Amino acid sequence: MAIFARVAEAKSFSEAARRLKISKSVVSKHVTDLERSMGVRLLNRTTRSVSLTEIGQDFYQRCAEIVAAAEEAERVAMNEQSEVRGTLKVTASVSFGVLQLAPALPDLSERHPHLCIDLTLTSRVVSLVEEGYDCSVLIEREPTPGVVARRIGPADRCICASPGYLEKHGTPRSLEELKDHECIIFTGVGSPRKWYFRGSDGEVGVHVNGKLSVNNYNAIRAAAVRNAGIALLPAHVAAAELRAGRLVAILRDYTPVPSTICVVYPANRHVASKVRAFVDFMVERFGSGRDWNGCGHDSASS
Repeated sequence: MAIFARVAEAKSFSEAARRLKISKSVVSKHVTDLERSMGVRLLNRTTRSVSLTEIGQDFYQRCAEIVAAAEEAERVAMNEQSEVRGTLKVTASVSFGVLQLAPALPDLSERHPHLCIDLTLTSRVVSLVEEGYDCSVLIEREPTPGVVARRIGPADRCICASPGYLEKHGTPRSLEELKDHECIIFTGVGSPRKWYFRGSDGEVGVHVNGKLSVNNYNAIRAAAVRNAGIALLPAHVAAAELRAGRLVAILRDYTPVPSTICVVYPANRHVASKVRAFVDFMVERFGSGRDWNGCGHDSASS
């Protein structure tokens, strides 16, 4: 059942064999024997892909729960509840990973010396189960459905531009004036040309325009520094440039609606001790009240 679950998650006999560190032929034999003993076909096989049958999908859900419980029982027997060990496979966005997560991980390693960390930074949506990740750090307004999302804390954002841009085009004094400015559009959200703010009357959405659209916050920051326009950036991305004076925070009377830092993990899996240790560390390091610096807003109240 454990081997079948890995094949179902990887959608590949070869990849499942690699993760299990056994031969592909052994993996294939175990799955075939399982199907023969049950008298049903669990997988559809072609020369290029492997997919679950309808019966296989239902069987996999139960297998995943049973395998997770067995693995947890083994961890208890090996006293791994008190000593975190193993390899934690985690993924995060490029901007947050480079600027915040990677510099923090040595402290986690020092706290848990038997824990190995495999960090992947990517801008694409990752399938945790299919790609073999334990958890993912997401920064978004709404957690992704189908996973368990542990809210860590708010990720403040700020409106900023370079001194050169503001000197040439003027500084907007109200949200309405943004429509007359060149705004750098972040395409990694559902409504890229609508920026949201909190005001006395609740949440307000403002339509913005710009000739430059980018799918990475680090790239937007670099373009803003080079006078490309006004940017709506996560505070942790903009902070260093704001402190150095290469970017200037504007519209300080308006608070951009913050995103949320979440750690997500598959809903049908028992939470392993290494994942719990990572979540606890994230809450401690990036939880509510974190001062991101330079944007003029109190993250504890936003």
